[in-house]
Amino acid sequence: MSDLPNCPECSSEYTYEDRGLLVCPECAHEWTAATDESSSDEPIYRDANGNLLEDGDTVTVIKDLKIKGTSSAVKVGTKVRNIRLVDGDHDIDCKIDGIGPMKLKSKFVKKA
Repeated sequence: MSDLPNCPECSSEYTYEDRGLLVCPECAHEWTAATDESSSDEPIYRDANGNLLEDGDTVTVIKDLKIKGTSSAVKVGTKVRNIRLVDGDHDIDCKIDGIGPMKLKSKFVKKA
């Protein structure tokens, strides 16, 4: 008997392990066996490199970001200190020196 979990997509009991992933042969769904992150109700925020972000972190902007309604932009390499993670499309709330309060997407920053 197998003690592997059922498929989360189709509830099939015929799952198998392949190179660290669990695979369902019926719907071809693949997932990791680690349940520590997926069991939490809190959203997980990651930067452009896949590093875990937390409130209070310092991040660096990896792309020029045009500011709507102005002709200015946030330049590559700008350090943003003391970020706050929020739900929504733009998941980082911060204050950038010389610009003011902004919302950023985590895919445009990397952890410093």
